[in-house]
Amino acid sequence: MSSVEDLFDKLNADLAPGQEKRLNFDDIELKGGNLPGEPVDFSHGDVDAFEPVPGALENFNYGFKEIGGTQAYTVYRGREDILEDVAAKLADYSSTSIDAENELIITPGTQGALFLAVGATITRGDKVAIIEPDYYANRKLVHFFQGELYPVQLDYLSHEDKAGIDLDGLEASFKEGVSTFIFSNPNNPSGVLYSREEITKIGELVREYDVNVIVDELYSRQLFDNKTYTHLASLDIVPKENIVTIIGPSKTESLSGFRLGVAYGSKAIIDRMEQLQAIVSLRASGYSQIVLKNWFSEPDGWMAERIKAHQDIRDILLTLFRDAGFEVRTTEAGSYIFPKITDLSIDCDNFVKVLKKQAKVTVTPGTQFGPQFTDCIRLNFSQDKEKAVDAVKRIIKVAGYYKNGK
Repeated sequence: MSSVEDLFDKLNADLAPGQEKRLNFDDIELKGGNLPGEPVDFSHGDVDAFEPVPGALENFNYGFKEIGGTQAYTVYRGREDILEDVAAKLADYSSTSIDAENELIITPGTQGALFLAVGATITRGDKVAIIEPDYYANRKLVHFFQGELYPVQLDYLSHEDKAGIDLDGLEASFKEGVSTFIFSNPNNPSGVLYSREEITKIGELVREYDVNVIVDELYSRQLFDNKTYTHLASLDIVPKENIVTIIGPSKTESLSGFRLGVAYGSKAIIDRMEQLQAIVSLRASGYSQIVLKNWFSEPDGWMAERIKAHQDIRDILLTLFRDAGFEVRTTEAGSYIFPKITDLSIDCDNFVKVLKKQAKVTVTPGTQFGPQFTDCIRLNFSQDKEKAVDAVKRIIKVAGYYKNGK
């Protein structure tokens, strides 16, 4: 196999979230019959169940019809007045200062921001620390840019007041020469939050060892149970030149279809991200950029209502899984739940195929978030409540078919 083939073989997008429809069922033998019920896709949120921020479409149409070409062909970082607007909002939100001209870039989704940030910080042979479990693309991007992985464990099931990061393991990786650390907060897939103490210690280690850090804060606005959030960028101990924060309106605000993301922080890294964007996509979708004007400008009570609705769904699903004997940590932010299913006679990847074929339920296998999570599945519970509850009951029933000894 050539080096290029080997590189892309490691990316393996076949089981990535949203790709499950491409699964091959030819080698699956089912136990039990097919279950009735409407198809539910837990690989992503349902923007029909939770509609986009009010006014987003009207603003998009305004950008298309009234502004026209100047909106379509912005400078690569984004249109200047939109950059100013976003910088002011995010500076207030994250309690930090942001220079709109030099420390901010609008990207084609937060996935685009992540690609650019990784591409701007690592190259072949660089040592990169990631968390396990964490967002599936982090590992793949390190492989793609030919970095050397240093996994750090997140013991998320053993704690209630913190995420459970192995801080000693993180420091050990820094001592081994790690130059970049990538993690998500809230954690994707478990939905847990890093405590202020954990974030502070991460900041101290970043400063002490002069490591670049890319923090994905995509779900940080949707907090449950009156939880508080600590922005790494807000801590004075973290040198601004070492940090890039990624965030966007795609998830909590259901604006994913507009493909908008934002990265802010280190001027040097943002400059390199702009150079890379110039040869990858040129810019975020020009007509979509104006939709960022709706971000953080939702109608009064809109966000609180959305959080309440998601927490209601979360609570019901947690009860269902726990009553069925599944081990699962309470989601503290965002819309992911990461139950652990033990004692199955088939592996996680095949269980995902069985669910798709037998129960019309799509989930993402835990192995996408770390190779050792062979008994976990991830669900995005930003769904119609009744459909989600019914689908989880089907998951539990199918799991019963494949218990060892049956």
